[in-house]
Amino acid sequence: MVAIAGLVTLEDDSQIFAKTLLEPDRDIFPVEAAGLTELRETGGVITPEVLCASPRLLVLEKMWPRRDDERFWERLAHAVAALHTSATAERFGWHRPGRLGRLCQENTWDSDGHAFLAERRILRWLSEPLVEAAFDAAERQALERLCAALPELVPDRPPCLTHGDLWQENIVATADGAPALIDPAVSYNWPEIDLSMLWCSPRPPASDRFFAVYEEITGIEGGWRDRMKLFHLRELLSVIAHGDDDWGAAEAVREVIAPFRRDDGPATA
Repeated sequence: MVAIAGLVTLEDDSQIFAKTLLEPDRDIFPVEAAGLTELRETGGVITPEVLCASPRLLVLEKMWPRRDDERFWERLAHAVAALHTSATAERFGWHRPGRLGRLCQENTWDSDGHAFLAERRILRWLSEPLVEAAFDAAERQALERLCAALPELVPDRPPCLTHGDLWQENIVATADGAPALIDPAVSYNWPEIDLSMLWCSPRPPASDRFFAVYEEITGIEGGWRDRMKLFHLRELLSVIAHGDDDWGAAEAVREVIAPFRRDDGPATA
């Protein structure tokens, strides 16, 4: 467990949300607070107000559970589309390293989006001990070949501000039901980073409305659905690196890299 978290009731009966670490970490909570602020102030997305951020404690404005109906997901699509189309940059990355779970998310600025995706979001995980143990040499080479082919697989365009960990557990609501986002892993990147998290992870049926509305608003390049599993490699590798692969993340990686694998078997007579 990274943190212990829950609602705290104050003397005036109002509530706040607090997270604390058993062992202080100078980066986890300050980075999370900075990401929430960036999404709100630069991207116009609703996030909880940061009341306190220290190496041991993060205190946020209270948020509420969302309603899983089509209207909610339509509103979220408008918010995320606005984030992706209005908050743009000339380079990929962010002004500081981030966190994805307990581990570092490398955000060093790069003008080459394909190189950024390959080196900072995919290959970066190969040096993690649990990832290294999960794949053999041929599988690691297949992943490297996939990364070398990214310019042919992913359309090149300017980066936008992304939440970075946009799965259903990080989507909540305000008191009046407006969509709000928590627990970001912020960077300027391609929008598929956000779309793939939601597309490839468990989600309610009503969330299909999100993708229909988002596509209509943004006019995202055709074939984006085919790119979802590719972009989701980052999350799958992170799951393995954290020791959480109890639902087949390694097999999902193998499925994506299979077309890039070359097995030189023994010669036959």
